[in-house]
Amino acid sequence: MSWMNEYPRPQLRRESYLCLNGEWTLDEQTVQVPYPPQSILSGFEGEVRDMLTYVKLFRMPEGFLPEGYRLMLHFGAVDQIADVFFNGRPVAHHEGGYLPFSADVTAYVKPGENELVVSVLDTLDHDYPYGKQRKKRGGMWYTPVSGIWQTVWMEAVPEKHVKRVRIEPDLTGVTLTVEANGDTVEVDIPGVLSRNIPANKAVRLEIPQPHLWTVEDPYLYSMTITVGDDRVESYFALRTVSIEENRILLNGVPVFLNGVLDQGYFQDGIYLPEEPEEYERDVLRMKALGFNLLRKHIKVEPETFYYACDRFGMLVLQDMVNSGPYSFLLDTALPTIGWLNRPLLPAGEKRKAVFEKHCLDTQEHLFNHPCVVGYTIFNEGWGQHDTERLYNLLKANDPSRFYDAASGWFIPKETDVDSVHVYFRNKELKPGMRPMLLSECGGYTRAIEGHLYQPDAKYGYGKTDTAQALTEKIIQMYEEMVLPAIPKGLCGVVYTQLSDVEDEINGLYTYDRQVCKVEAERLATFMKQVKI
Repeated sequence: MSWMNEYPRPQLRRESYLCLNGEWTLDEQTVQVPYPPQSILSGFEGEVRDMLTYVKLFRMPEGFLPEGYRLMLHFGAVDQIADVFFNGRPVAHHEGGYLPFSADVTAYVKPGENELVVSVLDTLDHDYPYGKQRKKRGGMWYTPVSGIWQTVWMEAVPEKHVKRVRIEPDLTGVTLTVEANGDTVEVDIPGVLSRNIPANKAVRLEIPQPHLWTVEDPYLYSMTITVGDDRVESYFALRTVSIEENRILLNGVPVFLNGVLDQGYFQDGIYLPEEPEEYERDVLRMKALGFNLLRKHIKVEPETFYYACDRFGMLVLQDMVNSGPYSFLLDTALPTIGWLNRPLLPAGEKRKAVFEKHCLDTQEHLFNHPCVVGYTIFNEGWGQHDTERLYNLLKANDPSRFYDAASGWFIPKETDVDSVHVYFRNKELKPGMRPMLLSECGGYTRAIEGHLYQPDAKYGYGKTDTAQALTEKIIQMYEEMVLPAIPKGLCGVVYTQLSDVEDEINGLYTYDRQVCKVEAERLATFMKQVKI
């Protein structure tokens, strides 16, 4: 399957779907959307400037827009600031490069050829979330992306239609809110229940003989929601996340989060794999090695990724996307050797407002995905500000997940976990009154000739030369640092990392995903004992 026929919103699926990916014009040259123009897969050979102009000419399929229906235009993500014009008329303005937005273009569509223009400004303005992008890439910083990097698509909806679905699960049912501009909503859960509920009100639905969602048995209930002539397909799962007696609980049962850092970078598409199935493959690769969690590091993915985690039972600790300046000395080097008392640098009013809104919008965007069990707000002091206020805000907005307010260091009084990073050594971990999360560790390198981003790539935290040596290093780290701390309150570990990324060669897989760098069977067998 390609990005041309992958439905981009699996929890609100309609039959009406017109994909606008494929060939566009970017600054008068051909580019393949949705790949960012800096990527090989985009085919773009021009200079990627701060200001980009995309143009797409297309015709509406006959019968796609019935009389009385609305035509909605959707963008998965455009980095950083986008202005959208449909047949010369402005229809949308969006700021921030990681979340979806849409526009009603019904009034501007015309018979025959239509023109869609997207004007993008991306200066890597640090007032906006930008993640691991840097214009001068190298080391732990990567090639920047600009412009359209997720699917562009259209759908036709009746005047009365579903706008949003909010699903709040527990162990016996869900509280369902269907936002719609109709009065009555028909909900059908095949083989379970079918009933009418009022629109725009929270309604409790008890599920007989509830089948819970777990890592081992990620059971999903399918659901159809109808408002008038509008029919959407969705899904949900029954599961809870809580903290009791210094443990993180999934469905009321203590769970050890045995995870890897997943930065979501790909050698040929940078921010996007060549085909959507690659997300599924990454999930299954990590499950096969014995892991049950991905820490989605400083990036929000297309919903395809979260859908794969929902289906295959992979837990996700979702990072908020960092903004603001980064200092290697103040944010990494000195804290690594123990200087943890420096004051946090202040943030300007614009950056604070943008970051807060982006965090809240990220929660809204991912709320219905059962795989998402927690959020990281700040990482290693980078851009960190108002930590406790933001923790309380986000926790109140979505209390159904746990929150790592400050991953690595500068841990505030208000957070759900004590989060530490340990590289270059194995140390004795001393959990305290809260669950401890070893949220980054390991990172041992192994270079694989023929699978390097560049010949001199070497970034990492300890060198190995063979699959056996790398596997032994990882097992030794677990035996010396992780396993002894679990009875004391260690609730999870995040190994760095899923794959190599550009200069970093500390992945469990090569950047191109062609080579598994560890002894897979041996590691998977060992990981069976990593539990509470």
